[in-house]
Amino acid sequence: MKSKSFDKNKIKIEKEMSFSSDEVNYLVYRYLQESGFQHSAYTFGVESHVYQSNINGSLVPPAALLSIIQKGLQYTEAEISIAEDGSERIIESLSLIDAVMPDIIEQRQQQLAKLSVKGANKDNINGSGTDGTSSNNSNNLNGNAPNGSINGSTVDPSNQSLHNKPNTSNISSSSTTSNNLNNSSINAANSTATAGVQQQLPTTTGNVASSQNNLQSSNLSTNIDQSNQLNTPIVNSINQSQLSNLSSSAHNQSQPMEVVDNEANLEGIEIPASHATILKGHESEVFICAWNPVTDLLASGSGDSTARLWNLNEPNSKKNQLVLRHCIQRGDTEVPSNKDVTSLDWNSEGTLLVTGSYDGFARIWTTEGKLSSTLGQHKGPIFALKWNKKGNYILSAGVDKSTIIWDASTGQCTQQFAFHNAPALDVDWQTNTSFASCSTDQSIHVCKLGETQPIKTFTGHTNEVNAIKWSPNGELLASCSDDQSLKIWSCKQDKCLHNLVAHKKEIYTIKWSPTGEGSNNPNGGELILASASFDCTVRLWEMERGCCLHTLTKHSEPVYSVAFSPCGKFLASGSFDRAVHIWCTKTGKLINSYKGTGGIFEVCWNSRGDKVGASASDGSVFVLDLRNLKL
Repeated sequence: MKSKSFDKNKIKIEKEMSFSSDEVNYLVYRYLQESGFQHSAYTFGVESHVYQSNINGSLVPPAALLSIIQKGLQYTEAEISIAEDGSERIIESLSLIDAVMPDIIEQRQQQLAKLSVKGANKDNINGSGTDGTSSNNSNNLNGNAPNGSINGSTVDPSNQSLHNKPNTSNISSSSTTSNNLNNSSINAANSTATAGVQQQLPTTTGNVASSQNNLQSSNLSTNIDQSNQLNTPIVNSINQSQLSNLSSSAHNQSQPMEVVDNEANLEGIEIPASHATILKGHESEVFICAWNPVTDLLASGSGDSTARLWNLNEPNSKKNQLVLRHCIQRGDTEVPSNKDVTSLDWNSEGTLLVTGSYDGFARIWTTEGKLSSTLGQHKGPIFALKWNKKGNYILSAGVDKSTIIWDASTGQCTQQFAFHNAPALDVDWQTNTSFASCSTDQSIHVCKLGETQPIKTFTGHTNEVNAIKWSPNGELLASCSDDQSLKIWSCKQDKCLHNLVAHKKEIYTIKWSPTGEGSNNPNGGELILASASFDCTVRLWEMERGCCLHTLTKHSEPVYSVAFSPCGKFLASGSFDRAVHIWCTKTGKLINSYKGTGGIFEVCWNSRGDKVGASASDGSVFVLDLRNLKL
């Protein structure tokens, strides 16, 4: 993919219209996000520098790119329909592809010009008189003409649109409205999302109307189901005779299709609404959430350029929400950064929270919501942040290809590592001073504070490496990739110990089961790894033999997050099908489920293992109270 879709300079259109490449790129970026192509959106955003633009994404409505394309299509049709004398002519609707093909446009114009000449010469367009005078319907199309003809005159099929041909035999007009444009309606139909799973799409209608010799402004009405924004609409034209059918079915078409799991219903696993607390406040997608390790304080990060702290110890208190606004300094004032907050992590004592933003800054906050430090060494978006266990260092990874160790007490850069040759996507501590990092360059580096070169480099993935995680004892490193594989590494050898290939699509994230004090591994002490994939499944792997123990298949769309309970007996998974599932790790059986209102980006357990938090694409955060439920 090219680094820029268009030149950085302004692009001028006619005399008064202008737009920049940043604006075009942003609309394409948002279209990819809304269509569910998260990896494509991320890659395009990085290479086109969308994250560095000053566009306030919170003000851009959903389906903006489709709306402007629809208006452009209507403008093209209107442009063709206007004759040189200013009169308007009925035209057949254009498909989107036809509208960008000069030859098709020219053919349409020539065809309509011929019809206009015939009308001017009184040449058999709907009953011209034999006495040399035309009837008062001489400019009308004959409603009785057979298909493929206009008033009996055969139309060359090569001049017809290849798509969405209306039935011309049903088109008629009176002498008083002979120059009116037919009302056209654009219907957004169902399409298939990233995982190849059928989704229900929003319905978009547009109406263009004009009166005698005057093209009035078009009215575009967009009906978007906010709980299902990340779909890919396909635009189809329909003729006027279909409009009545559309109005009766549009509402049902805009609703997302419910996936009914008969087995789940028979088992009665649905978590009741009384055990779910919905936390409202965010104004955009909530990409991440994490529980404080000590108390029931839930942190969330959103595309609205804020992080929030939700106090579940006092859920009914008016002060249960603290808003952490991410601002940047502009002269003597601070202004909202308007950038996504997509990474956050608590220190082990639960006293400090660090957040990472696409504005290139990491920030340290207290539990009271006070900004403690701003970390500003990265040159571009930050993708991952981790505290070390001791709590004296913070590790970050960014689009600038570097990873940085920060002194948590001063907020200063202790050491910057620039070994990757593409954006660094994830980092994880092995010890208090050594860590691993992965990148879109397909490599993994193990680095140590004070060392000027990696102490180990792992290669073998054939696509970008999305996530890495050290096992609880720090001996094994797991990695997952867009190449659909999981790999298990040891610093004692160069090649991977296990190359686990079973998923059918990209693997987005991985998590190790807990071990040590407080854990109760149900698999006989075996180390378990969970993987979440865009193939809609979660897999549980046993590391001794490198085999798959269970494949969890109840999700119907890409799975973005998995999390083990502190005891290791249960696994939570969150998917873009809006469902959070709770599984038994020993049997792989589905125990509980809850359906939210947006696609799930993140799931997490509190320290006691009796609550699950989740963040969603529709701006919601919710907490499931699993106490008094059968687990």
